[in-house]
Amino acid sequence: MRRLPPLAAVRVFEAAARVGNFTRAAEELGMTQAAVSYQVKLLEERLGVPLFARSGRGIALTDMGRRIAPQVTSAFDTLGDAFAAVRAENESVLTITAPRTLATNWLAQRLGSFQLARPDLAVRLDVSEAMIDLANSEFDVGLRGIGRVNPGLCGHFLMRMPVVPLANPAFLAKYPPIAEPADLLSIPRISPGDDWWDLWFEAVMPGAVEAKERPAVRFDSQVLDGNAAIAGHGVAILSPPMWLPAIAAGQLVPASPHAAFYRNAFWLVYPENKRNLAKVRAFRDWLLEDVRTAIGDDPYGVLVEPAASTGSSSP
Repeated sequence: MRRLPPLAAVRVFEAAARVGNFTRAAEELGMTQAAVSYQVKLLEERLGVPLFARSGRGIALTDMGRRIAPQVTSAFDTLGDAFAAVRAENESVLTITAPRTLATNWLAQRLGSFQLARPDLAVRLDVSEAMIDLANSEFDVGLRGIGRVNPGLCGHFLMRMPVVPLANPAFLAKYPPIAEPADLLSIPRISPGDDWWDLWFEAVMPGAVEAKERPAVRFDSQVLDGNAAIAGHGVAILSPPMWLPAIAAGQLVPASPHAAFYRNAFWLVYPENKRNLAKVRAFRDWLLEDVRTAIGDDPYGVLVEPAASTGSSSP
């Protein structure tokens, strides 16, 4: 175990020894001259030797002070270099955690434009469904589907999660036109046991009892469901904002005009102590604008923040 004197006093000694004046050391450190004098005296008492010789208003290093001053300055230089390296790395890398579908179908396709706008920043994207404790993690920001923003976090509403039956138009052409929501029960649906199907049917057919499930393709991911629908394997229950390119290309079309909304919405969140980091503010501003631009005329009301939301935001 190292036996070190109080580091606050050592820091004051280093500054005073380097500039040769208590007043100038106080200005550098943002302290009063009396506080500098007190810290030096405290250090001398701890060491049991004088470090400065005082004469009138002037000071001069003693022999012991001259012996240790270069080593103390070198030690502080080494510490400064170490922390500067940490700051430089932290300021140049933005770490993001996001759930699979949002990361794959939204963020990954758009991060290139953010990097073009901020070429000084490297971006590391972690794909995880886990609700990570951002305040105690390595991540700068998180994109999460949540009902509210937890205390200690800054939050910015991004979009609601509408759920709509989507399918490849060539697949739908094989079956009679879907006139009523109940018609979807008679054609192949992808992952029919997904609770989003229950949510949708309850919203458009309140109180209806769903028919016995038919044999079907089942996945545990909206990404897989959507790709299976694009391939023409059935109707999938999806959130349209996550499939904008496929919808624009005509690979997916609504099998019904009706939409339901999942209870959670997507939010950008980050710890309050990171709210003023330049990289976090830059990503926040870019993402909020990107969402508004991509959603466009907002046919499903995606950009309307749920009234029950209790999230907080920060400037």
